[in-house]
Amino acid sequence: MMNKKLRDHYWHLLCHRSELPQPGDFLRLQWLGQDIVAANDAGEIIVFDNLCPHRGARFFDAEYGNAPISCAYHGWTFQAGTLLIPSREKYQACELSKVSMGMLKTEWCGDFLFASVKPAQTLDMQLGELSQQLASISMDINGRADWNAYTYECDWKIAIENGLDSLHTPYVHTDTLGRLSLSDPDNVYIADNSTASFQITDASVAKKLRSAARLFSRTEPIDGYISIYLFPFTMLTSTCGLSYSLQNFFPSAQEQKTHFYSRLLKTSLRAGVPAVSMDHFFLSTAEVNRQVFREDHHICSRIPIQGYDWNDVSRLSVDEEKIIHFRKSLQRVASAGDV
Repeated sequence: MMNKKLRDHYWHLLCHRSELPQPGDFLRLQWLGQDIVAANDAGEIIVFDNLCPHRGARFFDAEYGNAPISCAYHGWTFQAGTLLIPSREKYQACELSKVSMGMLKTEWCGDFLFASVKPAQTLDMQLGELSQQLASISMDINGRADWNAYTYECDWKIAIENGLDSLHTPYVHTDTLGRLSLSDPDNVYIADNSTASFQITDASVAKKLRSAARLFSRTEPIDGYISIYLFPFTMLTSTCGLSYSLQNFFPSAQEQKTHFYSRLLKTSLRAGVPAVSMDHFFLSTAEVNRQVFREDHHICSRIPIQGYDWNDVSRLSVDEEKIIHFRKSLQRVASAGDV
């Protein structure tokens, strides 16, 4: 199936290094009926299948937290790169030699962690010229302010296309994102990925954001609103680089459902700016983002998969060129076979 091919053969942005700063920190994500975990194992961040290799019990049920990688069923534990098995002498050595943790391959782009099951290309090849921009953005980030996860009642492709579409903003996000009065986007395409840069045309809002920007330490200049799409399942958005919203739209094993995750990542503050003084800013930003995603989910849930055809670009306007680009990428993957 295409979804499995996209999951297994592409690199996926899972998290930022600052989300897992301490040994034992972890986060859990779901895609196509499988749990994966990114965890800080004695200072090294690893990604693995969330099933104990002994009898298949889940290591973690929580979405994130701090705990050892230890199975509550029979005590099998992974620590500092080693699988520790109680009463090891009772197992046949030839069987234990075949045991593995189901590790995924990982690569870093700056402080952004990407993972893949069986990548068809290098991360640099997949990202192309986006690699340098993403690495620069990652260096501006320091910690997570919000975790937001639930099931979208729609196919993941519909959710992604909604994120790529700016035409719906004044209709769906009237009192949230629409208040920025965004200009038409400047779209750039890098292989299957794309970026959209918008100017904030409401002078009053733009002035307030420029004033707030003085409190932050940024190496990646962003003047306005930016949306970065990383094919196939991920988006990274920001208003003036004051924070970043990392969004994953992972396919579910169930039709008409998508595993949605959003993290609000905090931009580093300038020296001398007390972190506590910005708590309200990040809290209010998180709530606005949550409302935007609720609005997106509501409209996406009104589109049944039966009414969606990713092979058809005949009814799309010039303002929907990013959706055309996305659908052509899907068509290219499908034409390569094994879907």
